[in-house]
Amino acid sequence: MMTIQDIVKKRIMILDGAMGTMIQDYHLTETDFRGTRYKDKPGQMKGNNDMLNLTRPDVIREIHRKYLEAGADIIETNTFSSQRISQADYHLQDDCVEMVRVGTRMAREEADNFSTPEKPRFVAGSIGPTNKTCSLSPDVSNPAARDMTYDELYNAYCEQITPMVEEGADLLLIETIFDTLNAKCAIDAANKVMGEQGRKLPIMLSVTVSDLAGRTLSGQTLDAFLASVSEYDIFSVGLNCSFGAKQMKPFLASLAAKAPYYISAYPNAGLPNSMGLYDETAESMSPQIEELMDEGLVNIVGGCCGTDDEFIRQYNLLAQGKKPHVPQPRPKTMWLSGLELLDVTPEVRFVNVGERCNVAGSRKFLRLIKEKNYEEALT
Repeated sequence: MMTIQDIVKKRIMILDGAMGTMIQDYHLTETDFRGTRYKDKPGQMKGNNDMLNLTRPDVIREIHRKYLEAGADIIETNTFSSQRISQADYHLQDDCVEMVRVGTRMAREEADNFSTPEKPRFVAGSIGPTNKTCSLSPDVSNPAARDMTYDELYNAYCEQITPMVEEGADLLLIETIFDTLNAKCAIDAANKVMGEQGRKLPIMLSVTVSDLAGRTLSGQTLDAFLASVSEYDIFSVGLNCSFGAKQMKPFLASLAAKAPYYISAYPNAGLPNSMGLYDETAESMSPQIEELMDEGLVNIVGGCCGTDDEFIRQYNLLAQGKKPHVPQPRPKTMWLSGLELLDVTPEVRFVNVGERCNVAGSRKFLRLIKEKNYEEALT
């Protein structure tokens, strides 16, 4: 069968829609989430969608089938929070590997049942950002404080990604990125696992922007995000969650104009209303998605919060015959990233690094430098 690398150059591919939205339609109870296996576990389990891989696999399989029947080329595993950092909230951190293994295996089996030589189906291992951040301090009075170390997150991601690769995922989708350092940690873990297992899977990155300024929660612009990941071997970058297609479009256009990668977009069904619900329908969203296709901004489209199989069915019909986005050439200049991009073009000429070590900025620092007391000055 054709590989995803072959297909993405020829046509726009369809990703599935929201897993959580579909699960809500089943009106599952606390008992459904717990099953018999977790009936005595402390705390509330309802809302921990990943555990349904173990307690209600019939529901997850049926959702996968609905999206495949709607025409999805790629389905995501139900493993967004299946790592020990997020699952610790439910006291299920020791079961996260099994959640991933069973979740990936189910998606693989359902995708294989629908695959044909003309339309192969692919499985994306869903890797969420966790509920903690490597970049931001939880304590406003201590900027250096962190909820976890890079190594803790790295080990958790390695633990999550290993069964994905072992059970036959076709690609790895690091999604809903709000902290670039978390995402880079996931990429590092993915590369380590793939190296150990002798497999090379495409890595998709999908960012969520937190405001109409187009920045992530940790404050980066999308240009700076591209610079941050520019040394990695990436298959695609894109946006998901946060906004509807209309609000997302200018940010996608910015990515498409700069990124040397394929572009993905799977927006929410519009912005949530005052009740936290989504007002957009498949009929109202489809023309907005079609604009992204017609303007050559995307290679992969799907749905996030508020979308279901009817959205995906209509997106699939709209994608027929549309030309996919052509990635930009790799930059020839050096891209550096803080919160914003520094593109070191020939016109820049001089870049001053470490301006804060400045004798004009502190009398004490000036005195220590004059006294050649460099150890204390560094402190």
